[in-house]
Amino acid sequence: MTTVLKLGGSVLTEKDRAETVDGPALDRAADAVAAAVGDPPDLVLVHGAGSFGHYEAEKHGVSVTAGTHDAGAAMDIHGSMKTLNRFVLDSLHERGVPALPVHPFSAGARDADANLTLPTEQVATMLGEGFVPVLHGDLVAHATKGATVISGDEVIVELGTALDAERVGLCSTVPGVLRDGEVIPRIESFDEVADVLGGSDATDVTGGMTGKVEQLLDLDAPASIFELDDLDRFLSGGSPGTTIEGT
Repeated sequence: MTTVLKLGGSVLTEKDRAETVDGPALDRAADAVAAAVGDPPDLVLVHGAGSFGHYEAEKHGVSVTAGTHDAGAAMDIHGSMKTLNRFVLDSLHERGVPALPVHPFSAGARDADANLTLPTEQVATMLGEGFVPVLHGDLVAHATKGATVISGDEVIVELGTALDAERVGLCSTVPGVLRDGEVIPRIESFDEVADVLGGSDATDVTGGMTGKVEQLLDLDAPASIFELDDLDRFLSGGSPGTTIEGT
């Protein structure tokens, strides 16, 4: 049973301070993953950009739709994400998790109509060989625009579909999608929650909660949005927070 789990960038980093890891939160997440990993692991991880890639992308004016032909700018953004990825990998390795990096910029691309291609054969092979692939938000080559951002949410949608994942989870800083301070237990269409969704309250070039819900509704598998306190529950088979499943 393949599980795809995204650890939000706002969970792992101090999102209002450039390139700052939230060490205690990363430790908690890595502890939960290490406790849940089986043999074989059958788990794919994705992490967001948080205070790493988002700040570099904003500085260079790059987003999901706005690209750059400046190789230096692209390296700044991609390099920042690789730095965060290294922090995540190191934390997992300290706990014996057989994690390996997969960088979307090395394989992904958008055509001129912004259709995304993200080859996942290497991820499936890593899983088959007993590794835990760790992907992240990144850049991708984009026809006519140079390079644009691919969000971690886009990555989990691509992976969930390609790997026929049975469970998808997003660990966030909030306990789910909220209406009047209460968790909405289930979402089956965007129209149900359009009135309560907004962007991120910190620098985010990928659409905040609105983008998450829109993209997760495209998955065949149910997806859960939950907070770090519920990560153990999700990894043990529960469905905490908000379940998103399009009809």
